[in-house]
Amino acid sequence: MKLPEDFKKRMRAQLGQEAYAAFLASYEKGRVFGLRYNPLKVQRETLIRMMEKEGVALEPVPWAEEGFYYPGAAQPGKLPLHEAGAYYIQEPSAMAVAPLLDPQAGETILDLCAAPGGKTTQIAGRMGGKGLLLANETVPSRAKTLARNIERMGVANAVVCNETAERLAERFPLYFDRILVDAPCSGEGMFRKDERACAEWSLRQVEACAARQKDILSYAAAMLKPGGVLVYSTCTFSPQEDEEVAAWLAEYCPQLTLEKELRLWPHLHRGEGHYAARFRKEGTRTADECRGKKIEEKKSGHKEKREQTILDFCRENLKEPAAGEILGQIRAGRAVSFGDQVYLPPCGADIFDGLKTERAGLWLGSYKKDRFEPSHALAMALPAAMAERVLETPDPMRYLRGETLPAEGKSGWTLVTYEGCPLGWGKASNGLLKNHYPKGLRLQR
Repeated sequence: MKLPEDFKKRMRAQLGQEAYAAFLASYEKGRVFGLRYNPLKVQRETLIRMMEKEGVALEPVPWAEEGFYYPGAAQPGKLPLHEAGAYYIQEPSAMAVAPLLDPQAGETILDLCAAPGGKTTQIAGRMGGKGLLLANETVPSRAKTLARNIERMGVANAVVCNETAERLAERFPLYFDRILVDAPCSGEGMFRKDERACAEWSLRQVEACAARQKDILSYAAAMLKPGGVLVYSTCTFSPQEDEEVAAWLAEYCPQLTLEKELRLWPHLHRGEGHYAARFRKEGTRTADECRGKKIEEKKSGHKEKREQTILDFCRENLKEPAAGEILGQIRAGRAVSFGDQVYLPPCGADIFDGLKTERAGLWLGSYKKDRFEPSHALAMALPAAMAERVLETPDPMRYLRGETLPAEGKSGWTLVTYEGCPLGWGKASNGLLKNHYPKGLRLQR
């Protein structure tokens, strides 16, 4: 592989001749491939069994309990279990960052540079659906990709924003228990898997990235609660973007104490390489502060009628305790309408007023005339045991192509599953299931 000469010169000086030779040799070896099981959908041993049935042998990734290596010849992205959100395909080194952040259920967590969603969904899996996960991405098209991955993985407690770090810092001072800044970088750890990253690399780019990383971190530090944890990570090897930025942050914000640094090298570990630093903010935790203006929404007869429509849907199509939890949140006024679309935010929706929001929590569905139609996101977030009607299909590819399926039993909205994992909705009637898998996601015949 042809590497930039300036890059090789710097790496030789950084590593020393012996380690540099091993580092250089790693670029002539084949890549390694990884995936993470989704604890919101399946158990670890269940995924191993599922993948064995598909002929894919998995090996554990040592630094992430959710992670596995898979053979390069396998194509897990084309399997129905991938569409069901049973796992997320992710470079193994990148899996080391979420364990360093150590997210806990019930916390308020920010993933500031979140797209495409690998680390976001790993954090969400460890939160177990409890608490608030704010996933932000500044590029609109990437924010949409992030939202789609969050939906596929069945994450119900995430809000996806498309904002700058500065705007979020204005809104959320001292707000988050944990913050991840997986910063834009020169991508040196991507060279083996992305030729474009190698072609675009330059010393000037490294310098520009370091400046941008400091800017982002200055806003992240302002959003972290006293006692909170901030993790800074990159997929690059440059000390200018890694250790030097970490040292700058500790100096810029004296309340932050560097607790741990982590480096994964392609010549020492089975991965493309990663850097991460964990900081803790001094002080005790304070009450949440937020500058968002609270919106008092008056109930109208129209709104009450709409709420009754969705309550009726839940009673008819969901079992307890799922129905009880959702019904309770709706009755408490937690459901929020954006036009005809209805969401359940993981916290007070008022705090996101005025922000560019791609997804405001769990999308429940849409009002259509005098009826409520459930969303694909709701199907992906529901455990199969909580749906009133379930069709476990032996031929998931037919469903994913949008075909009609045979369906015995009661008519009505039916959750279609494969290996117990939801794929989406269908509507049963007269022995057939009308396919409601989103047309934009359907596989080609």
